[in-house]
Amino acid sequence: MSFSVFFAAVSITAALTVPAGAQEPGPDPQIINVSARSTVSLDGIWKTIVDPYENGYYNYRMKPLDAAKSYFADNDFDKDRTKLFEYNFNTDGTLQVPGDWNTQRLQLYYYEGTVWYRNIFRYSPEPGRRVFVYFGAANYEAVVGLNGEKIGKHTGGFTPFNFEITDKVREGDNSLIVKVDNKRHADGVPTVNSDWWNYGGLTRSVMLVETPETFIRDYFVRLKKDDAGKIDGWIQLDGKDASQTVVIGIPELKISHKVRTDENGYAEFEFKAKPELWSPENPRLYEVTITSETDKVADRIGFRTIETDGTRILLNGREIFCRGVCIHEEMPYGTGGRAYCREQDLVLLGWAKEMGCNFVRLAHYPHNEDMIRAAEEMGLLVWSEIPVYWTIQWENPETYANAESQLADMITRDKNRANVIIWSVANETPHSDARLKFLSSLVARAREMDPTRLVSAAMEKAVVGKDLLTVRDDLADIVDLVSFNQYVGWYDGTPEKCDRVNWTFDIDKPVFITEFGAGAVYGRHGDRTERFTEEYMEDMYERSVNMFRRIPGLAGTTPWVLKDFRSPRRQMKGIQDDFNRKGLVSDRGGRKSGFYVMQKWYEELKEQYGE
Repeated sequence: MSFSVFFAAVSITAALTVPAGAQEPGPDPQIINVSARSTVSLDGIWKTIVDPYENGYYNYRMKPLDAAKSYFADNDFDKDRTKLFEYNFNTDGTLQVPGDWNTQRLQLYYYEGTVWYRNIFRYSPEPGRRVFVYFGAANYEAVVGLNGEKIGKHTGGFTPFNFEITDKVREGDNSLIVKVDNKRHADGVPTVNSDWWNYGGLTRSVMLVETPETFIRDYFVRLKKDDAGKIDGWIQLDGKDASQTVVIGIPELKISHKVRTDENGYAEFEFKAKPELWSPENPRLYEVTITSETDKVADRIGFRTIETDGTRILLNGREIFCRGVCIHEEMPYGTGGRAYCREQDLVLLGWAKEMGCNFVRLAHYPHNEDMIRAAEEMGLLVWSEIPVYWTIQWENPETYANAESQLADMITRDKNRANVIIWSVANETPHSDARLKFLSSLVARAREMDPTRLVSAAMEKAVVGKDLLTVRDDLADIVDLVSFNQYVGWYDGTPEKCDRVNWTFDIDKPVFITEFGAGAVYGRHGDRTERFTEEYMEDMYERSVNMFRRIPGLAGTTPWVLKDFRSPRRQMKGIQDDFNRKGLVSDRGGRKSGFYVMQKWYEELKEQYGE
């Protein structure tokens, strides 16, 4: 079966198949750039009930309860004590939203299961306005109810989703209840095994988004591919009066371009322009307004080109070296926890800038929108990834549909960000025909949605001969980069092996090392041959840099990882303590020896490439 036929077959199957146990519809199409719209924040303290047996959702025969008999009903025991209740939101615990439950309550540290969230908010609907409840993310499965009625369900822990509640929200008090379940599943994306903490909860902001009856739901504004003298893109309206005149305005460029949407609310546009191009040295953003007859949205958008030429990555036609680092979305200080706000993002990105980075790999899932926008403002290029990680069910159409949905949501949210130059579809996946078809279909989908960026995946190295390494993966023929993880000196031998190893590649594409590194406890010292010491890390990083200088076509590196992060796989007491210790910065903010090795090399590269 050809890749295109497989893609079509999977898409059709996904569209027709309802996942087992699903009783609720999925979310409405994603509203982008919600921060620029009329919103009502629902962040803060929410009441919660921990429900490991899902008593509030299933009866004792494991059949889904009617909403009126479930916890969605939000019956109040305190107001009517003649009725039988076995739950009470009023007297149960609370959790901060956004936030994960694992680091907010000690007893939920390892918890994987269901937690019910309730927020009672006052609202006054405005005639002629539509209302949506928007979730930045909920890990992993969320079933949403309002005023005793189930609204719908979303699966996937790192992408935004929204439901329209115009005809469900009421004057006065409203009860919003969300069943969040972070149990791992073999058919999930990611699957049951990963190397990061499975933080559960409403991990990003929740808000009400208010719109006109017909509003600007989505848009793509970019430099035209293969013609940097033009800006093109498209606009999508949502509502009954879909055919409207829409104006794209860029005041600094004296541009006011009109276009007419069709009966489905869609219009493409193209016009001449010569914007100052966005780059790490000059992260130029323009105020862009999109104005319809009924709505207006403003955004700050940068314009740039990204392409490859043989083994070179070209940004705005000039060769660059991606001086990067991998980042997990975890709080910069303390005992871990999912990072969710701009202040935390700025600390993490600030460390990357301090190290000399012009690039960050946001692994292994879509990070919060503020992280992308802050990086754009700071001049940091971005690799953005979905959690197709290690071994998943490659032949399962529902698993593919889940992965494609997460990819589409990621691209939908962040396609207008100039700093995102690479969409990644996977990390360290084992070779098979089914896996190649699965990932090839994701690559095709990414290119269909966004032909202006590079698409790749973190592959793995292969042995050619004694001390000679390469990448042997048919996926490398399909993606834009020969990008791969390698741990010579840590999982593969000791640091001295870096002195002997050479690399060869039989494909004319940029070479990108997406992971390398060594574990070390900040402040732990010993001989350079002793694992988990700063001396071992320093030696390994210095030898790795020397090895990299011998790699033909090397166009970027992202060491693993910026900061120590929580992982239940890392169990050595007194050293790991549930932390992956490969961070160049400790969980308390201390810079380790490898940080300064990379900082020195990146300064050399900056001078070499004239940045």
